[in-house]
Order: sequence, then structure tokens, then C-alpha cells
Amino acid sequence: MVIGGHAYPGDSIHMGDRILRRGMSGHDVRVLQDFLSRVGIGTKINGRFGAITKQHVIAFQQAHHLRPTGIVNWAVSQALRAAAAGVETTSTPIPLPVGSRARLVGGQAVAPASAPPAVKAAIAAANQIATRPYVYGGGHGSFISSGYDCSGSVSYALHGGGLIHDTEDSSQLESYGGAGPGRWITIYANAGHAYMIIAGLRFDTSAQSSTGGSRWTAVGRSGAGFVVRHPTGY
Repeated sequence: MVIGGHAYPGDSIHMGDRILRRGMSGHDVRVLQDFLSRVGIGTKINGRFGAITKQHVIAFQQAHHLRPTGIVNWAVSQALRAAAAGVETTSTPIPLPVGSRARLVGGQAVAPASAPPAVKAAIAAANQIATRPYVYGGGHGSFISSGYDCSGSVSYALHGGGLIHDTEDSSQLESYGGAGPGRWITIYANAGHAYMIIAGLRFDTSAQSSTGGSRWTAVGRSGAGFVVRHPTGY
């Protein structure tokens, strides 16, 4: 993987896949640094686990009654995810302007006339795969797939709106865009699942029944345990 023009062999895209300690580098270190910042321990995001990052990990461990080793194992990574999700799910969604909610018609979303072009395009893309079957890993090798998993579905819709260049899994979506809810699009992600709210409608593989159906639903769900993100500007 290349970060900032430098290759870091042996890294991972998932924080928690490997034990992180001082001297290591990679995307998962960037995610760690981003999560530390979200829980109030401002940390420079450079993908390098240096002395300052170690100090900040120790500060987090001490604040959450964990052994202050400065090493991020699975338990610490999960505690950090939970802490970040707890902070961000307390955010109040930004109210949509009057007349700016999408409508659900026959399993397809109808974009509001007032939505920005990127939002309309994302909704149109989501409609294209709304009833495609769930396939684990679908939509990650390529945006073109016979089926899509949860993050593959979210990535497809964002790509359709010109809001993402490459597919991202649920762990990568935890650091996508900006923190907190968006006005038009809000993404909910954790290590195991991802879904999104676009113009007031939920686009989520879990909305599909075992016999098929649409990923679109007007029924909400709890955001507890999810990191909340949004495309910058939306």
C-alpha cells in the first residue's frame, strides 16, 4: 500500500487485523490516528506510529481503564471503535430543507428536485442495484458485479455520485469523508457493516428480505455502534 508516496509493506486496511506498536506504518495506523482524534485526543494523521501516537494511545488506555502499554491490540482497537461510535452517534442529524426528502416508489427512490446533482446521481446509482442480490465481497473487485455486499452497495452509490473513486469496505468507510452526519448523505460504518441515509431514505442491504426486495427503506434503524461519516460538502 502507498501512503503519501511511500510504500509500507505488511500493513492492513483494517484496524485490529494486526497488533500496532511504535515503529509501524500503514493505513491502519492512519485509521488509529483518526479515531484518537475523534475521541478528543488530537493526533496528526500521517500513517506512522511514532512517539506522539504512542503517548496518545496510552492516554486513551488510561482514560478507559486499560493497561497503558501504548500497544493497540484487538481489545484496544474495539474499545477505540466503541468510544468513537459513542461520541458520533450522539450527533443530531442535520434537518433537510422542506421538500428535500426523497420518496420511495415501488422499491426505488425518487430524488427531490432540490437535491444537488451529486446527490441525484448517487440515488440513481443506488436504484440500479437496489434489488441486486447480496453477495459477500460483491462490488469490491470491480464496481460491476452480479451482486453487492453492504459496503459494496454504499461504494457503488457514492461512486455514481462522483463522491468516491474506489470501492471501500466498511472499515475503510469509517474514515471516509468528514465526521458526523451530513445534510444530504450520512454513512454509518463499523467493522462488520455499513449503510447510508440519502435524502432521508435508508439504503441498506439489511433492508432486503431473504427472498429479495429493495435495499431502500423509509424505516430507520439505530446508529449505535456505528461511526458516522458524510461526503464533504453533503
